[in-house]
Amino acid sequence: MEKVEIKPNIFWVGGVDWNVRDFHGYSTPYGTTYNSFLLVDEKIVLFDTVKKGFEDELVRRISSIVDPKKIDYIVVNHVEMDHSGALPQMMELCRPSKLICSSRGKEALLRHYHRSEWPYEVVETGSTISLGKRSIQFIETRMLHWPDSMFSYIPEEKLLISSDAFGQHWATSERFDDQVDQAALMSHAAKYFANILLLYSSLVQKLLESVRGMNLQLDMIAPDHGLIWRSDPEKILQAYDSWSQQKPIPKALVIYDTMWESTAAMARAVGEGLMLEGLSVKVMDLRHTHRSDVVTELLDAAAIVCGSSTLNNCMLPKMADALHYIRGLRPQRKIGAAFGSYGWSGEGVRMVEEALKEMKVEIVCPPVKVQYVPDKRALEECVQLGRTVGRAVKEKL
Repeated sequence: MEKVEIKPNIFWVGGVDWNVRDFHGYSTPYGTTYNSFLLVDEKIVLFDTVKKGFEDELVRRISSIVDPKKIDYIVVNHVEMDHSGALPQMMELCRPSKLICSSRGKEALLRHYHRSEWPYEVVETGSTISLGKRSIQFIETRMLHWPDSMFSYIPEEKLLISSDAFGQHWATSERFDDQVDQAALMSHAAKYFANILLLYSSLVQKLLESVRGMNLQLDMIAPDHGLIWRSDPEKILQAYDSWSQQKPIPKALVIYDTMWESTAAMARAVGEGLMLEGLSVKVMDLRHTHRSDVVTELLDAAAIVCGSSTLNNCMLPKMADALHYIRGLRPQRKIGAAFGSYGWSGEGVRMVEEALKEMKVEIVCPPVKVQYVPDKRALEECVQLGRTVGRAVKEKL
């Protein structure tokens, strides 16, 4: 795969990682891309680099356009090492006159690479650099999702290079949104938002308000991962607006882990009760469902009902893992309940309920606990638990 011209004399020169399957706890079964962009004008600019190990791809693509030594500026929109890992090699090869970053970006680069001699030029929101026929305007986007993050906007091309915002972890041979299946694209974008940016939803709302207030004209958004939005950039802006508001729909997740299928039987009964109340329901077995896929489904769910057996006086490890992961992302406006089977002690269910409370989930009914194997009456209690949660969802919405 060679370089791709995304605008006149602006090229995608990044790397495609077909094989990565885990991104610090987020499953990436379809790989990802590390997008880097080269702008050729009177000044030649490279926007971000790639993860270490992909620098040969980056250099090869740049070299098909210009001699890398002719690059004048390198812009670091985001210091995380999937975008700056190749920076030391590129600084040595290109020797640019400016390494452009935010103030927090400079701090992070010094702490990552310990190179005080690099030609740092610090910018902030409103800073502009002329390149000849075109210019770059910078917009700081602190904590979206690192303190150093910023956008680069090319007003003459109506192009926003958006760092980690608006991306997807999806390795493809295509580079643009209109070249792939739209349902798949939005599914990948939703998973990306849910697992990376959900925690910063309030900041996303402020950023969108700020961007709209700046009256930026956009006909292309180029993120640092995945496909470039050229056919309808407003589509992903509207999606981020919706997702960051965390408005739930009549949907519930039943998440469980089980030892000898008793808790699994209870989960199915809880799901039946939720469905009887007219909710859309996902029953998710953590033995077969990754925590990051649970979070993706939770993005628009109104309720989360969790079930676990008890092992060594605790909830099962996969349930503990999932709840710990979800807690860190701080989903809002959820209601829920707990259930599960046990052998002789039964602490697991109590621990699940406590974890949900710590996540600020509104508990709407007592848990259902069953020793060993649920009988007909116990399963009816589980159905009733589902119905109670379902009614609470309808009342809330």
